[in-house]
Amino acid sequence: MDPLREAARRDPDGPAVAGPSATTGQEIRWSWAEVDQRADQTALRLAEAGVRPGDGVAVLLPPSPEAVVFLHCLPRAGALFLPLNTRWTSHELRRGLEAVPRPRLLVVAGDRVSGFRREFPHLGTVAMEEVVDSGSADALDDVDAPDDPTLRASLPEPGADTPIAVVLTSGSTGSPRAVPLTHGNLMASARGAAERLRLGPADTWLASLAPAHVGGLALLHRAAVVGCAVITRPTFDPEGFLELAQAGEISHASLVPVMLRRVLEVAGDEPAPRGLRCLLLGGAPTPPSLLERALQRRWPVALTYGLTEASSQVATAPPDRVREKPGCVGRPLAGVQVAVRRPDASGVGEVLVRGATVAPLPPAGSAGDDPDDAPAAVHVDRSGWLRTGDLGRLDGEGDLWITGRASDRIVSGGVTVEPAEVEEVLLRHPGVAQAAVIGVPDPEWGERVVGAVVPADHLDPPAEADLLAHARERLAPGKRPRALRVVRELPRNANGKVDRRALREGW
Repeated sequence: MDPLREAARRDPDGPAVAGPSATTGQEIRWSWAEVDQRADQTALRLAEAGVRPGDGVAVLLPPSPEAVVFLHCLPRAGALFLPLNTRWTSHELRRGLEAVPRPRLLVVAGDRVSGFRREFPHLGTVAMEEVVDSGSADALDDVDAPDDPTLRASLPEPGADTPIAVVLTSGSTGSPRAVPLTHGNLMASARGAAERLRLGPADTWLASLAPAHVGGLALLHRAAVVGCAVITRPTFDPEGFLELAQAGEISHASLVPVMLRRVLEVAGDEPAPRGLRCLLLGGAPTPPSLLERALQRRWPVALTYGLTEASSQVATAPPDRVREKPGCVGRPLAGVQVAVRRPDASGVGEVLVRGATVAPLPPAGSAGDDPDDAPAAVHVDRSGWLRTGDLGRLDGEGDLWITGRASDRIVSGGVTVEPAEVEEVLLRHPGVAQAAVIGVPDPEWGERVVGAVVPADHLDPPAEADLLAHARERLAPGKRPRALRVVRELPRNANGKVDRRALREGW
């Protein structure tokens, strides 16, 4: 089933997407029928540009109406959607293009074409305006109609195993990995999320995560499956978010924790707008103190745990569950299994995932290796379980609690330290707005616990001695930071996560 085609059939005149054009900046409002028609025409134009089945089309664009068209048009051309993040540097773009399979074409805004042609001469680079018509519906009258049977016959329906997109992981701990997502993966994810969050056609989502982020990609795809409208914004603006929510123009939004923190800073003591039904938080752990602030002001926070290799959401706790059990990320979505590998005495072990949302990844290890005993890293074992490298536990009700990441664990003097625990203590200091804790090599202790904090007031930052004393009162000796730095901002990757590798390199 082609979800866009079905949405256009069910409700052709219903609102599909609204937002600034990625090329002109002018406001666009398209119905499902209009998006469907543009997807058909863009697929044909890409074929005319030499794109063949199996080719990858790399697209550099923010959340936008054009992003919705590209997501749905490329399967119709038999090509792969390779979304790239507009915030990536030239170095990151080069690494990303090297990691994706068979990039045939690079699509960028017209004013950037000449620069990319010089930088990537081996790729065909075209202007987005040449393949996607962002004008009014009247501008489409001189090209093939979407209901032309000849045209329709040339656009194949995707099967469950049809590759749809290749999403790059953030690469904050090394080279980016290319993760292929199939039609079956994305459909299973969309249906599971829709059931868990009780989504329907009357909902309107704010899309502020880039399509290069699996959460942003899954949101755009899920909207077509559900038939709900999407409002896109190229960048996240907390003031603009509040204006939309207070005006009743959005009911749902997908955010990362740093976005929620900025919203709460702007909103002050004001409660959540009445029409806002759900703020889906993922992409990084949500600090308990931030969640506590949001719940006190009755913000409808849903917590989710997911990863690129599982097509975004694995387990999700809707707002009512989060209020009952703050901090849990809920039960696995329908059709998804979660297990905990080699749990310790407290029930914490590596989180494993299995189900229709898991990408078709090759097993880890070479010939002769046992992938079941490979070091903790993202891969699929012989039984089809995705080893995530994340740490967590399942409680008696089947809810998942994420405690950290295996690679982030610090072992100092034989004591295992979870950075999240130390960070939460630092965040309880009134002078701290953000915190990140890492381990750095130490000749005596193996690793030394250190960290960086962003002050709540840059004009009156807390003293290191005061912060260390605050931690000393609340943490056992082996977990206490040995040194702390006050910084203006924490290094983050393009997906908003703290870049711990950059933090270690700068220490």
